[in-house]
Amino acid sequence: MADLSLLQDSQEDTDGLLDFVSQDEMLTPLGRLDKYISSENIFNRQMVARSLLDTLRAVSEDEHECVSVLERIDRLAEDSEPTVRAELMEQIPHIAIFCQEHRPSIPFAFSKYLLPIVVRYLSDQNNLVRKTSQAALLVLLEQELMERGDVESLVCPVLVDLTAPDSSDDVKTEAMAIICKMAPMVGKDVTERLFLPRFCEMCCDCRMFHVRKVCAANFGDMCSVVGGEATEELLLPRFFQLCSDNVWGVRKACAECFMSVSSASSPEVRRSRLSSLFISLISDPSRWVRQAAFQSLGQFISTFAGRSSNSGQFFRDEWSGTQTHRSSADADGVCPAQDSVDVAEEGGGEQTAEVLSTDESCCTDSDSQKCLPEQTQPSSHPPAQEIPEHELFNSFQYWRTPVPRIDPELELELEEVRRPSAPALDRKQLQELIENLEPHIDDPDVKAQVDVLTAALRATALDSGLEEAFLEPRAARSNPFSSQQPSEHLSADIQRRGSSLHLTCDDDDSDVSDSSLSAEDQQKSKQQDVVPQALLEQYLSMTDPSRAQTVDMEIARHCAFSLPGVALTLGRQNWHCLRDTYETLASDMQWKVRRTLAFSIHELALILGDQLTAAHLVPIFNSFLKDLDEVRIGVLKHLYDFLKLLHQDTRRKYLYQLQEFLVTDNSRNWRFRSELAEQLVLLLELYSAQDVHDYLRPLALCLCSDRVSSVRWTSYRLVSEIIRKLSSCSSLLVSFLGELVEKFCHSQKWSGRQAFAFVCQLSIEEECLSLEQFSEHLLPPLLQLASDPVPNVRVLLAKTLRQTLLEREYFVSSVNGQQEALEHTLISLQTDVDKDVKYFASVHPSSTRLNEDAMSTTSSTY
Repeated sequence: MADLSLLQDSQEDTDGLLDFVSQDEMLTPLGRLDKYISSENIFNRQMVARSLLDTLRAVSEDEHECVSVLERIDRLAEDSEPTVRAELMEQIPHIAIFCQEHRPSIPFAFSKYLLPIVVRYLSDQNNLVRKTSQAALLVLLEQELMERGDVESLVCPVLVDLTAPDSSDDVKTEAMAIICKMAPMVGKDVTERLFLPRFCEMCCDCRMFHVRKVCAANFGDMCSVVGGEATEELLLPRFFQLCSDNVWGVRKACAECFMSVSSASSPEVRRSRLSSLFISLISDPSRWVRQAAFQSLGQFISTFAGRSSNSGQFFRDEWSGTQTHRSSADADGVCPAQDSVDVAEEGGGEQTAEVLSTDESCCTDSDSQKCLPEQTQPSSHPPAQEIPEHELFNSFQYWRTPVPRIDPELELELEEVRRPSAPALDRKQLQELIENLEPHIDDPDVKAQVDVLTAALRATALDSGLEEAFLEPRAARSNPFSSQQPSEHLSADIQRRGSSLHLTCDDDDSDVSDSSLSAEDQQKSKQQDVVPQALLEQYLSMTDPSRAQTVDMEIARHCAFSLPGVALTLGRQNWHCLRDTYETLASDMQWKVRRTLAFSIHELALILGDQLTAAHLVPIFNSFLKDLDEVRIGVLKHLYDFLKLLHQDTRRKYLYQLQEFLVTDNSRNWRFRSELAEQLVLLLELYSAQDVHDYLRPLALCLCSDRVSSVRWTSYRLVSEIIRKLSSCSSLLVSFLGELVEKFCHSQKWSGRQAFAFVCQLSIEEECLSLEQFSEHLLPPLLQLASDPVPNVRVLLAKTLRQTLLEREYFVSSVNGQQEALEHTLISLQTDVDKDVKYFASVHPSSTRLNEDAMSTTSSTY
């Protein structure tokens, strides 16, 4: 009886539920909305919010009912339950898009009904509702659903008021974050008038470091919006304060956005002020700040690229009269140094206040003539003296790098310019700082600071040595091995100290000379004037094993990642500064470091040019070819991009090594072989038809028999491109086509015979060979596949005949001798026992294309 009564109760509940559902179905969309919008059940009101868009679509044809739904949305926005309000706010962007699509019928729907809800929820007391409204606001701005006037008059003032001092900490932080995200969307004018003053004020908020951290994290975006003038006048002083904040998280955020701030600043400010500030972050007491600074170091150095890396890219080669790439940075020491900036006053730290004072030099407009190519300057100095006959074959004269001539009057002017900048006081201060820190050298953080100061001291000493070279008597600079003018000896001394004429040095001799240099001379060879020397020294130190212990275990990988950008900034004339670092990274024990270099070696080769690439990158490239698969894949993905930059003779040597890519650490790594097939397609244009036939053809045929179908289908395209390449040589083409017939058309495996049909289809579709050659060598064996016992082969044959051959006028005209055989084969396929073969032989489906047809059979040929 109990079971019976339970069954009766269950039946009654089911009947009530059915009555409930039937009653809802009888209601209109607006009736259901009115029924549940005032329900005491929170879940019902949430469901109302979720179904608002469906309700609007149901009544979209009636303008009056659409307005009624929007009015009920305004009523639902007053709900006391936060989850209902949050659910409503999630639907606002979708409803706004609907209103935009139906704008003619409800033109003011968004600005009158929806926007006020978004603005009101921005200051809601519930955290979930506020965050949902902020996300909805960003979506509305990205989709351009808000009028610019509404944003400026309604949204921006509310956000600025939320950052007032009397606002709560959470609200202030959230409002500042949304302001920073909105700045790129609203533009420069609105940002400068409404957001910039409050942003500068929040950067100095002494009570809440969370607000300062948000400002620091978004500082670069704000600088890029307002432009260089406002950045240098208003934002940079705040940025200096944030970089010296007592909270390490704020300083870390500054280090992460340093590149964006530098990009928005002028070259003078970047060199004179930001470089010193960045050095202070590199020597920060906090390991996390130093880690972020080193990760951004390469990016910051890349911002120095610009006019200095593009101007004066050619200089005259005195040996041949031809022009060679060169940067204006070759005139090391020619440009006057700028005044140093005391960063301690700006909040950048006392230890690095004057580190870069001697390194920060750049070419002004008045000095630009000095950095111009030699051939463009007026020649006012007397002609060079003739070299005595007995000195013509002197080894120094014969093998030395040509040096530019410098006007003696220019030399005197340089002495006057450089003489006042002797930085004796700066070296003394740095030595005192190092002595004070040495008792605490056991602390890793202190040791890192000592390393930074030592590098700065070394750079200062090198600069003073360069000045002494300018100030030393001319008699002391005389060379017993030549009779050149003193100005030429001065140029040779500048060149010996690391000038950019390193490009024309013979590679073998440069290796010998490098090995014979002392430690001091090797340090001097790292000198350049494109970026502050202290920054380059810190970048080169990223390969130091001690950095991995005191800063970041992944610091070498960050160095490798940014090295192409640094090389582009310095220019190929300063490659000698990075060469040792690159070789160190290429032999790093971590395969991730080598993998990073492998993926970017083609970009570096493009920067350095063919001569430096052949001398310094090719050996490293060869070592990567024998590395782990994780490293080799980086080389393989850009194999064509690298080899096309090499000389033809060097490039041809790699024909013997391409077969090594067929061997992998893991035989299941089929994507490696698929990438090889794709690269071989590109490599065909780099080699002659004979080389393609002798070396690339066997690789292609080997890949065509791969176990994985995806590799085989890519290889079939490679075969068709080889046919195109060999079409210029009839003997090679006939030999290759005969080999295809033997290996594929007469193959014992049905997949090989199917591959032959697909290669024939590709050859015609891509016009890889003439129709006459196809009819003579490929069409007869292709038609023999009509009697193949495997239906998949006959299906692809039917597609090839119907969709490819019969689309050409040549095969349907009486001129072609194969027309009768072609028609006979097609009739036999139309009467085939397999329905798929009969279908593709009878009709030409308009929706079926070559790629779709090919891949449709891939799954069955794995």
